[in-house]
Amino acid sequence: MRQMRRRHHRDKANDRTDTGVFPAVRRKGGRRDRRGRGGLDANATRTRLITSALVAVLCALLGFGYMVQVHNTQSSYESMTEDELRRLFTETSTQVTKLEERKAELTEQLDSIKVAADKQEQARRIAQQNEQTAGILSGRLPAQGKGVTITVSEQPGTPIDAATMFHLIEELRNAGAEVIEFDGVRVITSTSIRRSGDALVCDDQVISSPYVVKAIGDPPTLQSAVDIAGGVGSSLKLDFGATVTIAQSDDVKIETVREVPTYTYAETVQ
Repeated sequence: MRQMRRRHHRDKANDRTDTGVFPAVRRKGGRRDRRGRGGLDANATRTRLITSALVAVLCALLGFGYMVQVHNTQSSYESMTEDELRRLFTETSTQVTKLEERKAELTEQLDSIKVAADKQEQARRIAQQNEQTAGILSGRLPAQGKGVTITVSEQPGTPIDAATMFHLIEELRNAGAEVIEFDGVRVITSTSIRRSGDALVCDDQVISSPYVVKAIGDPPTLQSAVDIAGGVGSSLKLDFGATVTIAQSDDVKIETVREVPTYTYAETVQ
């Protein structure tokens, strides 16, 4: 036993002796390594817990803020007395009634404006139509439309008298001719025809054969008014030996116009 102690003491002395060689280092898988890995896992778990807690706190704060806002909105009415609520209801009802009355007034004004605008538009349209009609009838405006073109050629030595040509124009008027032109002269209510030598004079304009008459109206009706048995067409052929040709057309243009006359005595009725 004593020898074994001596040997052990000698071995320990030899272990402390510097030999110039590094002692072998062994990796010890002791309790400290286990504590290190356990510490990392604990830190991760702790971080997750803290994060979850923060999220829960934020959610709670948001919910609390929303509830406070709702409570404040409700409490603004809940804190009012019955008289205050009644007065608020009355004021609100009064405002609603005034707004409805104002809406009705504005609607009525809008309807009146629309009616007035429609009347003005209708009056303008009627005035425009009347102006066009008066302009065409008075010869101030050119015109075009369906009608006929009549050509009358005299026989040499047998001049056509003015009354017969005027009768031709009157027959066209009676047949519904709206616009008539006699050899470049716009026929109006005051138009006159007279004989002067070998020519006719229509409103101071000398006209010679062949005479061309244009009339706007229903073509078949106008032609029948001239060609009717015993009518003006027969008179021109039998009495004067004239040649009468009638051509119907869907587009008769009468471009000659008259200037607006100046009236000395006539005035419009006020």
